[in-house]
Amino acid sequence: MDFTTWPALLVVDTEGNGANPPDLIEVAALPVREGRLDETTAHAWLARPPRPITPHATQVHGLTNEALAEKPAWAEIADDVRSRLGTSWIAAHHAHVDYRVLAAHLPQWKPAGVIDTLRLARATYPGLPRYTLDALIKHVAPDLRVAPEHRHRAAFDAYAAAQLLITMANRYATWDLLTACAVPPGLPGAPQPEPEFTLW
Repeated sequence: MDFTTWPALLVVDTEGNGANPPDLIEVAALPVREGRLDETTAHAWLARPPRPITPHATQVHGLTNEALAEKPAWAEIADDVRSRLGTSWIAAHHAHVDYRVLAAHLPQWKPAGVIDTLRLARATYPGLPRYTLDALIKHVAPDLRVAPEHRHRAAFDAYAAAQLLITMANRYATWDLLTACAVPPGLPGAPQPEPEFTLW
C-alpha cells in the first residue's frame, strides 16, 4: 500500500451518556498521515451532557457526571469539532454508529467518506470468531503501550482503531481496493452503482 496516495483521514471515536439517542460526552480525532499516526495534531473533547450519564455508561467508559460538571456544553465546542473534522475521510470501528451520532450533533458536517474498521476486518481476516475491537486487538496485537487513556475512552479506542487500520491497509494494493471493502453501503465514500442503460 502506498500511503502517500491516501486523502486526509481522521480516525475518530465517540462516547455517549447512555441515553437514547445519546448525547455526546467525548470525541477523539486522530489523523493518519502517510501510514503513521499524527499524535501531534490529535485532539479530544469532553462535553457536559444535557442529560445525566447513566450508571451503565459510566461503568463502560468511566466518565461521571461529576467529572464533566465543569466541562463545556456541546454547543460550546461543536464549531471546533466541525472545523477539525473538516471534509476529511473518517475511520472508526463500527463506523456507522460514530458517523450517525456525529452527523446528528453536527448538522452541517459531512465527511468525504467513512471507513469502518469492523467491515474491513471481516474482509481482511475471514473466519475470526469475533470482530469486536478487543478481539481484533488480541488477534493483531498492535503496539498500544503509549495509547492515551484506557479502553473505552475515545482517545484510546481511536488510537487502537488507527493501528488496526494501518496494519490491515498493508494487505491492500490500493486505496480504492481498501475502500471497496471498508466503506459501508449508503455512507459517504461508498462506491456508486453503475447506471443502468435501457435499449430501446
